[in-house]
Amino acid sequence: MNMTLRYILAVFGAVITIHYVLSFTHTEYGRATSLSHLTSHFTGVNQPDITPIPDRYFPPFSNDTLSVDRRANATFVILARNSDIDGTVRSIREIEDRFNRRFRYPYVLLNEEPFSDDFKKRVSVLSAAKMEFGTIPKEHWYQPSSIDEGKAEAGRNSMVEQGIIYGGSVSYRNMCRFNSGFFFRHPLMEKYRWYWRIEPDVHFHCDIKFDPFIFMEENNKIYAFTIAMYEFEKTIPTLWGHVKEFIKLHPQYLAKDNAMGFLSETGGDTYNLCHFWSNFEIADMSFWRGEAYTKFFEYLDQQGGFYYERWGDAPVHSIAAALFAPSNQIQFFDQIGYEHNPYTHCPRDENTWKDEKCTCDPKRNFDYDGYSCMSKWDRLL
Repeated sequence: MNMTLRYILAVFGAVITIHYVLSFTHTEYGRATSLSHLTSHFTGVNQPDITPIPDRYFPPFSNDTLSVDRRANATFVILARNSDIDGTVRSIREIEDRFNRRFRYPYVLLNEEPFSDDFKKRVSVLSAAKMEFGTIPKEHWYQPSSIDEGKAEAGRNSMVEQGIIYGGSVSYRNMCRFNSGFFFRHPLMEKYRWYWRIEPDVHFHCDIKFDPFIFMEENNKIYAFTIAMYEFEKTIPTLWGHVKEFIKLHPQYLAKDNAMGFLSETGGDTYNLCHFWSNFEIADMSFWRGEAYTKFFEYLDQQGGFYYERWGDAPVHSIAAALFAPSNQIQFFDQIGYEHNPYTHCPRDENTWKDEKCTCDPKRNFDYDGYSCMSKWDRLL
């Protein structure tokens, strides 16, 4: 073999070696140079516009040691009953294995009645992080006296006749109202700025090696989601009318460059029912505690729709975030594989799915199901 050929092969080998080292040690480089990414430029395939998480949000870690020197003023929040113990244990075990063993963010668990000693014992052994257990004030949970119970009962009976899920449940309505306007006011939550909502019996399918709280804080985000879908129209027949009335009364709260296009194809005249599925949400409670959302929730609460109809916290949160904040302050986390039966978000990016050891089936990703609103979010961006 002549010297020229040897030199060429040596250089080629060095380039390949450096490429593989960078692919494994720098996630952004690996994604940019992946075969699927490169071939898309030649095949005409439109890859989804996924915001990459920069390497600086991935702290070094080992399997057993906490190795972060900075955390946000943040907590997990879990609303559960004593009867939810098994599902709560499973959810905490998964978020610990996939994320929190590296970061050790605290937990706040809330219940409308005191947690049992058995519940607290079984949950407390799951994490080295701080855990606090709180009881919800009665005035934040139960149906207020201002509600006409006869009218509310008639509405519930009508929904039961129509076969609407939770149509007859008062406790479900209590939960939706509490999650819409009160959880961030609980004394155990007041000391925190950020929260990550977790429910019993959910699944986290991928390793989460970056800190979503720090990413959102440094990039001026106020709300993050993984799944977007349509609301059941019969549960919120008058909600959008009240939203439009509130906007007429308080036009100053509408943000410039807001996400109205995600909610409406008619410039706000009608509501397309799209919302972020709020059983997973990471958000800045400064937004919920601010003037715009406080007045918005108080206005909606006065209309009685949480009980006369079945307004959910998902459309209430989503409409507020979409209208009262610029769209670039809302974050879609493709990187977080998440499942709340029956829907799953599985990372679209193949390298993320592989590198983060995801257990979800990409073919079951809900993002472009017919009932999903992700395509509307993608078009908006």
